[in-house]
Amino acid sequence: MEPAGQKQTAHSLFISDLHLCGSRPAITTQFLEFLRQQAAQAEALYILGDFFEYWAGDDDLAQHQPIIQALRELSNQGTRIYFMHGNRDFLIGEAFAQTAGLTILPDPTLLTLYGKRVLLSHGDALCTDDVAYQDFRQQVRSPAWQQTFLQQPLSVRKAQIEALRQRSEQEKSGKQESIMDVNAVAVDELLRRYEYPDLLIHGHTHRPALHELEVDGHKVKRWVLGDWYEQGSCLFADEAGFRHQPL
Repeated sequence: MEPAGQKQTAHSLFISDLHLCGSRPAITTQFLEFLRQQAAQAEALYILGDFFEYWAGDDDLAQHQPIIQALRELSNQGTRIYFMHGNRDFLIGEAFAQTAGLTILPDPTLLTLYGKRVLLSHGDALCTDDVAYQDFRQQVRSPAWQQTFLQQPLSVRKAQIEALRQRSEQEKSGKQESIMDVNAVAVDELLRRYEYPDLLIHGHTHRPALHELEVDGHKVKRWVLGDWYEQGSCLFADEAGFRHQPL
């Protein structure tokens, strides 16, 4: 492997669902090593949501200082970093982005990479069979709800988030697995809306796989990123194509 700072052939990396938190320090350690090694060789790193287990607001930056500092160092070395909100960290704001040296992308985002039209999403908006979650998602993504929530003391926000997490885990145990996966019709509608990109890349479901779709006669590849609970998961992209990179 080349020393950090010396880029290999132009390539980009995609990750999601790290769920970084103090109770799983090994994942944070692996991620920091990933930044020093693999990400330092890339021209761009895309983090597609659920980067943190939860985010109570940008006034809690000090708790995550080692991660923020490592991101800033990577950015200063020349790797562009892009972040997309997930269902756990949708309250990450511009203060975090500026401190960490990254750019926040809207969900979804369409871009052209290595000659391919690539659509990026976290993926939770595609799980339309889970009606209760979609109602909750619409509520907490509204500017009015977020403004009211962020006006509360940090300790109160964290307590509310912990209560929501516990309720979510209880509700998951009673849901069918299929309900928590993406809905095929929702995927097709998204691909039509963006005029059949070559690839759709998303996370959220923790079901890493490559799905080869055909929508209205157009072939589209759907890459699902894996989570980092047991081992790191990363998608590597360059002029030769897109492929899973073991960590």
